[in-house]
Amino acid sequence: MDTVLRIAIDGPSGSGKSTIAKIVADKLGLEYIDTGSMYRAIAFKVSKKIKEQNFTGENFHLDDFLNENISNILDDTDIDFKEGNVYLDGQLLGNEIRVDEISILASEIAQFENVRKKLVDFQREIASKNSVVMDGRDIATNVIKDAEVKIFLTASVEERAMRRYKQLLEQGQDLVYEEIYDDIKHRDINDKTRKLNPLRPAKDSKILDTTGLTIEEVVAIIENEVKLWQKSNRLGQ
Repeated sequence: MDTVLRIAIDGPSGSGKSTIAKIVADKLGLEYIDTGSMYRAIAFKVSKKIKEQNFTGENFHLDDFLNENISNILDDTDIDFKEGNVYLDGQLLGNEIRVDEISILASEIAQFENVRKKLVDFQREIASKNSVVMDGRDIATNVIKDAEVKIFLTASVEERAMRRYKQLLEQGQDLVYEEIYDDIKHRDINDKTRKLNPLRPAKDSKILDTTGLTIEEVVAIIENEVKLWQKSNRLGQ
């Protein structure tokens, strides 16, 4: 594809961003960038440090630990992204960063300005050189504000919790639906109320409620948005 095309897909947890973004990128021959995995990678490292140092019990407070240690952890962390995979300090990460514990911790960590600055700078560098599909919480409102196509995916909390529940069951995790539902509601509050680039659709994003829609139907809608942009781009030349 000669013309640079950057597709920004935002939305809350469980709205289907990653699944949809991967398919769209594959069908259009674009690079897929999963920004959420970058935050999960740092959360994974934080979680390991907490366990290694045996911080447990009622005297341990996550906020205090992060305030005291996140800067040093960041300074000693290398994040890389190759062929749709995230690497932490040279190690390829997989499903170990997809468990609920890491998802919730990533939402907490994303509220720290120095974390967001480090990762957003990296994401912008990637998007400045490539045609990409990038998904996250603030791609269209902050990371690549001039993206050619902007999509905001959403769905009811119930549907998002059920999707997550089924996904984790398939991975062999034994969880309670109600706990996942509560976790998603908590993450929604964190994402929407954080001071730095809260979750919200960009003014020019197409808002797409995926409740009741199949993956194929959502992908088709986004493909149509791309065709509309391509048609407009040709007419403007």
